[in-house]
Amino acid sequence: MSFRENLRDAIDYSGLEQKEVAHKANISLRNIENYLCENASIPVADKAVKIAQALGVTVEYLVTGENLPLAAPASISPEIQELIQNINKLPKNKQRIVTQNAINLAGILLHSTK
Repeated sequence: MSFRENLRDAIDYSGLEQKEVAHKANISLRNIENYLCENASIPVADKAVKIAQALGVTVEYLVTGENLPLAAPASISPEIQELIQNINKLPKNKQRIVTQNAINLAGILLHSTK
């Protein structure tokens, strides 16, 4: 996966808005939007570090999609943490499918409870 895809996944996982990531990373929202566009380039190292820290991931994960830290925020239940660990054991192409389906399902359930 590309930096853009890994950044998108990390933002989705964090539950933060793009503007919140920009604020936490102390970079402009425009920069975040640029890194997410179709022809995006990888940011310079200092910005990549700030983004990774804001999202609770490593720069290595953002660049390669590998070694996503398994440490999860305390607010995530043990069941969800176990699910994440199991997903991380899948081949990359299946991880993407499962992750996207989980995101879609969560969106549907959130909107159905309002």
